Amino acid sequence: MKVVIFAGGIGTRISEESYLKPKPMIEIGEKPILWHLMKIFEAQGFNDFIICVGYKSFMIKEYFLNYYVYNSDVTVNLLTNSFEVHRSNTEKFRVTLVDTGLNTQTAGRLKRTQNYIGNEEFLLTYGDGLADVNLKQLIDYHHQHGKIATVTAVQPAGRFGLLGIDADDRVSNFNEKLLGDGGWINGGFFVLKPEVFTYLPENADQLMWEDYPLERLSQENQLMAYKHTGFWKCMDALRDKAVLEQLWMSGHAKWKIWE
Repeated sequence: MKVVIFAGGIGTRISEESYLKPKPMIEIGEKPILWHLMKIFEAQGFNDFIICVGYKSFMIKEYFLNYYVYNSDVTVNLLTNSFEVHRSNTEKFRVTLVDTGLNTQTAGRLKRTQNYIGNEEFLLTYGDGLADVNLKQLIDYHHQHGKIATVTAVQPAGRFGLLGIDADDRVSNFNEKLLGDGGWINGGFFVLKPEVFTYLPENADQLMWEDYPLERLSQENQLMAYKHTGFWKCMDALRDKAVLEQLWMSGHAKWKIWE
């Protein structure tokens, strides 16, 4: 199952660092938060990634193009302009980088990945949120209810939009970025059937995934919520980066589910 990651936005709320690099490339413990996120998936058997790039996309492309060398012992012969790799310590990532445009909104970014996904189920998440979500349980739940889409619902302390969830865990309404009161919110980590692309117009560049597509899915009873009560943290601002950094450096990073 492929994993789509939104990584093309400008990240204006963390502009102290995002003016230099894409938000998913901001580092936690000397590794981009994008790397941490991909390790969560890899640790659970998912290593085929489609990354939607846009803002400063060359930095993400260069990171993965040079990843093998950066994580290996090498001997460089400057006279012959050659090098030899002695030992490599790299991940088993397969990465497709899709240039989805600088100003494209999230629905448009997802639409541009359709040809790379094909007619199969896939996972989708944001490039700035970390969690210890159990992906097998999430996917099993998705298969049990048989709807087109499943969103992972989490319960942080306010600041985010609320999901209206009924007694059967069906999402009855999707209100993004309203003042929260500790209710269930969109935590990313979606499981989607390929039919979801019928909810995206051909030119969806100015549409947010969180608005028209998810609202329509919820109105048509095709969006279900998987309730995650474990760790979840979004790097929305510099203060969030500081919290994640402190957790990583102290050895209490609950999203670190790999050895």
